[in-house]
Amino acid sequence: MRIKRTTPRSGITRRTRLIAVSTGIVAAAAIAIPSANASEAPVAFSAAELSGASAAVLEADVPGTAWAVDSKSGQVLLTIDSTVSQAELAKIKKEVGDKAGALKIERTPGTFNKLIQGGDAIYASSWRCSLGFNVRSSSGAEYFLTAGHCTDGAGTWYANSGRSTVLGSTAGSSFPGNDYGIVRYTNGSVSKPGTANGVDITRAATPSVGTTVIRDGSTTGTHSGRVTALNATVNYGGGDIVRGLIQTTVCAEPGDSGGPLYGSNGTAYGLTSGGSGNCRTGGTTFFQPVTEALNAYGVSVY
Repeated sequence: MRIKRTTPRSGITRRTRLIAVSTGIVAAAAIAIPSANASEAPVAFSAAELSGASAAVLEADVPGTAWAVDSKSGQVLLTIDSTVSQAELAKIKKEVGDKAGALKIERTPGTFNKLIQGGDAIYASSWRCSLGFNVRSSSGAEYFLTAGHCTDGAGTWYANSGRSTVLGSTAGSSFPGNDYGIVRYTNGSVSKPGTANGVDITRAATPSVGTTVIRDGSTTGTHSGRVTALNATVNYGGGDIVRGLIQTTVCAEPGDSGGPLYGSNGTAYGLTSGGSGNCRTGGTTFFQPVTEALNAYGVSVY
């Protein structure tokens, strides 16, 4: 279940950026980085060097970039969207300096955006998002999780576009840095199943690279893919940088933000944050790990 905003709040440019959508996404194409000698063995980089290269990419502050350490190749996987110019790519390499060889660069068509609308639609005062997971506190209080860029600035949430059926009120929000928020139910007559598209969600965990995952959204329905990186950082632009995300090949479109990422075995993995592309040609989508949100608010799936 997910939520993604569709209409930005008046006067807030970040909301305007949220509804910008890329129209094309295909498999990422690797950008070759020339080496001095093609026959030379790949340079091995230490964990400290990889961490330093990641920090340098952050320092370069180029919107439309996402990066994570690729343990298989021993490099930093740097994914850049269609807005990143050659000059900006050169800026990143200059910032990384003599560790530029640690970068494994892939370009993905489309633009990284925080995706807005979603799984089971939920509505704030002037935008729509998706419900992620229904959760409970140890005292039995009932809540739901969604994306932090959805709850950011939101008060009351509704179940319908006419905003006549109240669901509850935002009880916590963390964005940027993180991308999760929590809403406490105030309507006792609303059904609150602990499922995602009929799959009983009974546990939460962090997936491994290569794990097959499922995403739901009210805009695009159910789609699956695999995890390609963990602990990814995404620069959405305008100071909206989110860290610690799950990077996947699952497609998504505006309206899917906040929706659930989970496994067929009923394990909750994440909340839809953003990405690029569409569900006709594919895309790259990032998810906030749900375990972090559960721990932050002291709640659990059921």
